[in-house]
Amino acid sequence: MRRITRRAFAVAALSAAAAAPAPGSAAARGRGAHGGRPEFRGMWLATVANRDWPSRAGLPAASQQAELRAYLDAAVARRLNTVVFQVRPTADALWPSPYEPWSEYLTGVQGRDPGWDPLGFAVREAHRRGLELHAWFNPYRIANHTDPSRLVPTHPARLRPDWAVPYGGKLYYNPGLPEVRAFVQDAILDAVERYDIDGVHFDDYFYPYPVAGQTFDDDAAYEEYGGDFATRADWRRDNIDLLVRETAERVRAARSPGGGRWPGRGGGRWRRPRRTHHRPVRFGISPFAIWRNQATDPAGSDTRAGVQTYDDLYADTRKWVREEWIDYIVPQVYWNIGFPAADYAKLLPWWSETVTGTRVQLCVGEALYKAGAPGQPPAWQDPAELSRHLTLARGHPQVRGHIFFSAKEVAEDRAGAMARVVADHYHGPVRPPRPAS
Repeated sequence: MRRITRRAFAVAALSAAAAAPAPGSAAARGRGAHGGRPEFRGMWLATVANRDWPSRAGLPAASQQAELRAYLDAAVARRLNTVVFQVRPTADALWPSPYEPWSEYLTGVQGRDPGWDPLGFAVREAHRRGLELHAWFNPYRIANHTDPSRLVPTHPARLRPDWAVPYGGKLYYNPGLPEVRAFVQDAILDAVERYDIDGVHFDDYFYPYPVAGQTFDDDAAYEEYGGDFATRADWRRDNIDLLVRETAERVRAARSPGGGRWPGRGGGRWRRPRRTHHRPVRFGISPFAIWRNQATDPAGSDTRAGVQTYDDLYADTRKWVREEWIDYIVPQVYWNIGFPAADYAKLLPWWSETVTGTRVQLCVGEALYKAGAPGQPPAWQDPAELSRHLTLARGHPQVRGHIFFSAKEVAEDRAGAMARVVADHYHGPVRPPRPAS
């Protein structure tokens, strides 16, 4: 992906700041100043490999903070209301976690204290601007390499090498181990209990995407824990179901004013929440948009995708909606209208039907990064393509908004696609929808 230049970022940030309402104003506060039906208007702010922020590791704290403020100002300028901030990109942390090391994407050295608290700063600055801040966690990815010796010596994957599985050039925690599942939840809940975040957000990585010719080696875990399942695939799906269901239970317990105890099956340690506010915390997931193709399962979508989350990532996304384990779902419908293998116009009604009758709110993940990008199909060279997505969604009342990937493109707006969305659809500020439960 093309990186935004410093000059382009500065121009976009300055333009955004000029258009943004002043912090503390009615428009910025976002309370009582909104009109229209509540909807998600969001952007993902990615930190893995310094994709969006910080622009490079090792910048002084003041420079990192200025860049982060500029992105939040850009969100306000585009009349967005939600920022999904990646705070655990590779089994690390963008806050002082007692479970995992400081992220190398801050200082260039894993475990090195950056001297400030990015998550705490982001929450405060987002709320000052009337934005919701959803904390984005990648559950199982440990590293974008397979060498454990490159991890800080105190890293949990160094201390428990039996937890880690190399696959496809990366290192992952093994989802089949109950102690891993409990640890991942503990690491996530630490942020929920300590910060005034508005949401817990998972992306599309559960079991890793398939790599031809390679096998994810979970034989020992399957031998120990898979005896009650007909197939390894069923066992793997149950492992991910447990992660989702248990995380949902713990998030909901943490957001309850009285706290409570969580009867975790994985042996997770419980601490009474330290959060003193009553801001509701949603739990949302943004999966790859193909649950199953219709040719595989009559209940699937009219698509011909090469990856199906149910079969390849062992993520039964449709079940999570139907069981109402999550508060919102953001399928990454990253294809244009009319794309033969996965047509946006066919996936939108499928997902609308999937959430119908449930309390789960549907938000659509949008591929802003494709707009105007070299090598993309002609549809993505048209600045109006994304606006057409939102027009189409207006015909499906189940759709409660859109989230754009990602912050760099929101600020840069290479092809003017984001400006077109704002001009056509975001005529004034609105609140995000409230949790349904």
